[in-house]
Amino acid sequence: MNTLKVALLGCGNVGSQVARILLDDAESLARRAGARLELTGIAVRNVDAPRDVELPRALFTDDAETLVKDADIVIELMGGIEPARSLILRAIEHGASVVSGNKALLAADGPGLYEKAAAANVELYYEAAVAGAIPILRPIQESLAGDRITRVLGIVNGTTNYILDQMDTTGADFADALKAAQALGYAEADPTADVEGLDAAAKGTLLASLAFHTVFPLEAVKCQGITGITAGDIEAARDTGFVIKLLAIAEKQTAKDGTEGVSVRVHPTMLPRTHPLAAVHGAFNAVFVEAENAGELMFYGQGAGGRPTASAVLGDAVTAARRIVSGGRGRTETTGEPLAVLGEDSILTSYYIGIDAADQPGVLAQIAHVFADHGVSIEVMRQTMHTEDPLSLADGSATAELRIVTHRGTELRSPRQWRRSRTWMS
Repeated sequence: MNTLKVALLGCGNVGSQVARILLDDAESLARRAGARLELTGIAVRNVDAPRDVELPRALFTDDAETLVKDADIVIELMGGIEPARSLILRAIEHGASVVSGNKALLAADGPGLYEKAAAANVELYYEAAVAGAIPILRPIQESLAGDRITRVLGIVNGTTNYILDQMDTTGADFADALKAAQALGYAEADPTADVEGLDAAAKGTLLASLAFHTVFPLEAVKCQGITGITAGDIEAARDTGFVIKLLAIAEKQTAKDGTEGVSVRVHPTMLPRTHPLAAVHGAFNAVFVEAENAGELMFYGQGAGGRPTASAVLGDAVTAARRIVSGGRGRTETTGEPLAVLGEDSILTSYYIGIDAADQPGVLAQIAHVFADHGVSIEVMRQTMHTEDPLSLADGSATAELRIVTHRGTELRSPRQWRRSRTWMS
């Protein structure tokens, strides 16, 4: 049986589990891959740093450049743009296939890396970069290769799903739910990338590029996080049969000028409680795919964590090994479908808006008039809560909290001073 040399870049939560499995399950991995996967080294910044997983000291090195030169498969789990990008390119130049979990790098420079890999006749795999242990990229690329995907909806960030789920099931406000997520290790000390939707945007870009065979720059993704969601919003959604989830959405649409394209966006969304994604609780992830012939498909599982993500990484490593052993080419990234990337002014959807307004005669009529002036058609307007104590309005009057759902249309143009919160409808 042949032996393939595997270089591991990074030994954090995921990397340490990948190394452990490569060592502990070497025989079973060899049977599945058709070759022995020999872990030849682990590149880290500090070889003496303490590790959560006990690994042979001799495997560690701070010379990543030398390590990748002699590898058949390079597993990159460093994160960030550099030096990860340079090391991946160096590995490709030396004929190694690459497995990466680096969503930030792939969202920023994926097409360039795919082209380099294709030119060198090697593979670049990244199943773990989108939804952890959930197998979603390979089904899109291979199982649905003969179909046309029309829409992809993804709960691809476990931190925000846990926070929103806590707000929905326990009545907690955002701050308390975030603290609970941090206490359990679901959220970082600085949760900005998660709660502002940036992590989900990077993953949504990768999903959209694969599903629609079009390159989507990260800056083209419309992104809104969950920091503005209140307990009142959650309650209003529940009262009307909805649940709020942070979704990454990519879908085919026709713009106002007739251009057919794809919109990619991340934002809080009011889902009917009957929708399969509404039942995704805690820190779990799920991706819901709609295709012309296959219909509706859902992929569900753990979207983060060392062991679950390591499972996806090693799945790619075994696939890469099989390709090397067989001498065949694997997946080919394509960008041949001429679909435009639609801007936010082309997104057709309904909106939910929460407004704090003076509880005075004529206010509802004024709001309706202003919305009409801005071309926004109101479908539902409700007063869901009346404050017992006056808020700090100029005249000292009490306020009413209004809930408005618009008819389906393009980007909302309501006055920002009236817009306390905004959530897209599904």
